Amino acid sequence: MRKPLVPASLAIVPLLLAAPLAAAPFAAQRIETVDGVRVVHNEKGGVWGKAPRVALELVRKIGDIDTEDENVAFNYPADVAVDKDGNIHVLDAANARIQKFGPDGEFLATIGRKGQGPGEFIFPDAIGFDKDGNLVVADSAQNRVHVIIDGGRDVRSIVVKEELVRNVRPLASGDYAAQGSTYAFPRPGQPAKKPEEMRLFRRIGADGRTVGSFGQLTDFGETMTTAVGNGAAFDVDGGDSIYVSFSAQNRIEKYAPDGSLVWRADRPLNYGTEVRKKGKIDTSGGGFSSSAPEMNSCSVGIAVDGRKRSWVVTYDRQLRKEERVQTTMTMVGGRGGVSAASVKTEGNTDLRTTDAFKLEIFDADGVLLGEIPLAHFADVVRVAGDSLVLIDRERGVSVYQYRIVEK
Repeated sequence: MRKPLVPASLAIVPLLLAAPLAAAPFAAQRIETVDGVRVVHNEKGGVWGKAPRVALELVRKIGDIDTEDENVAFNYPADVAVDKDGNIHVLDAANARIQKFGPDGEFLATIGRKGQGPGEFIFPDAIGFDKDGNLVVADSAQNRVHVIIDGGRDVRSIVVKEELVRNVRPLASGDYAAQGSTYAFPRPGQPAKKPEEMRLFRRIGADGRTVGSFGQLTDFGETMTTAVGNGAAFDVDGGDSIYVSFSAQNRIEKYAPDGSLVWRADRPLNYGTEVRKKGKIDTSGGGFSSSAPEMNSCSVGIAVDGRKRSWVVTYDRQLRKEERVQTTMTMVGGRGGVSAASVKTEGNTDLRTTDAFKLEIFDADGVLLGEIPLAHFADVVRVAGDSLVLIDRERGVSVYQYRIVEK
C-alpha cells in the first residue's frame, strides 16, 4: 500500500517521499505518429514504476483558512511565482493583492490593492516574471496585464485588445501567452462559432494585440459541453514552448513557440472520460440560461521544470460528495468593464486531507516517468528551480512549498 504525501502543520516538519532507488523495468509505451505529431500512449506507473527517481521534501506551508495573521489570510490564492532570489509571491486574488515572502518564508511586503488605477486590480488570475525580472500580473477582469517594476515602485499596464483572454503569462521573446475563451455562445443576429474555428491559446504582443493563435478544440457536439470539456491549464518553459494539461480530457500536450503541436500524450486513468450528461444552453424567449455537463475531472494543473519535465496534478480518483466544494464568483460591472468582484466557497472547507490527487511526471518527449501521491488538496502547481509549489485554493487556503530532490 502506498504512503501518501502528508501535509505539515504550521510547524514545519521536512518530509521526504521516495521509494528506495532500485532498478525498475522500462514500462512500455506505444508511440505513433498522427498527422506528423508524436503521440505517446503511456503505460500505468510510468518508466520508474515503484522506484521514483525524484522525491519531494516539504519546506514550508504558508497560510491557513483559520489564521489570524492578515498577511497570510489569503482569499482564493490563484497563483504563485518565485523570483531569482527565491522570494515567493502569492497572488491573493480575491483580496486583489500579491503577498511577498522571503526565501525563509518571512512576510516582506504587499504589492497592489483593489481598484482600477495603476498597480490596482479587480480580480487578478495569474502572475509570473518576464525576461527582465519584472513581476507580471494578469487581471482578466480588467483585460489588462500589469508589469510591475522594482518591487512595485513603477507600474506599466497593457490593455489586451480585440478579445477576452485569461491566465496571461510572459514569454522570453517579450510577448505573452494566454488562454482564449472556449465559450461560443450565440449572439443576437450572429451564428455561434464552430469549434474548428476557435483556438485554445493566443499569443499577445507587447502592445496588447493578438499576433497568433493555436490549439485545437475537441468538439463534444454541444456548445456548453465543448466549452467545459476543453478547459485546460498551461505553463511555459524558458524557450517559449507551451505545455498543456486538460481538465476533462486524457490529454497532455506540448506546443512549439510558433504554436505547432510537438507531441500529445495520454496515460491510464482509474476512471472514464466519457460525457455522462451533456450541458445545455437555452436562449429562447429573449433570455439566457445554461446548465453544465457532467464529466469526470482528470487534472487541475501543469508546471514545467528546468529539465523540461512536466509535473501534472492528476486525479487518482474522483472526489467523493463530502469532499466537494462549490465556488461562486460574482462580477459587477457594465459596458465599461468589471468594477468589482467577489468569491464565495461553500461545502466542507474544514477538510484538509485526501488521497484523490497525485503528481505525474512526464519527460521532455511526453513519456510518463512516474508518479508521487499527495495527501492534501491541490488546485495550482508551479515549479521554479528546485522548488515545487502547490496551492490548496478553496479549502485550507494554503501554499505548500516542496524541494525537488533528484535521486
